Amino acid sequence: QVQLVESGGGLVQPGGSLRLSCTASGFTFSNNAMNWYRQAPGQEREWVASISIITYTGSTKGYADSVKGRFTISRDNAKNTVYLQMNMLKFEDTAVYYCNVPRFNSWGQGTQVTVSV
Repeated sequence: QVQLVESGGGLVQPGGSLRLSCTASGFTFSNNAMNWYRQAPGQEREWVASISIITYTGSTKGYADSVKGRFTISRDNAKNTVYLQMNMLKFEDTAVYYCNVPRFNSWGQGTQVTVSV
């Protein structure tokens, strides 16, 4: 079955960086777009970033306005892994981060990111 396992979260100071990873199994990773979402305490889950499949022209990426210019999504099809590089982290980036494969509406267990002094 579809499995998504996130890792890389942790505690970081404002202005710091983290790289999240999501390793997928149970489906053909290279044929599927992938998303990152996050959910802060007491708030609804929100979309963070998306990456399309890789074609001869490359991949298409999209970002929420709140993370544009600070976060970068990427994928490594050889490793069945999607990444989220997060730079210039802010307090408001604190949340549980989830990866998602929209075709199967499957979610990982999430990884906690806490931005604090």
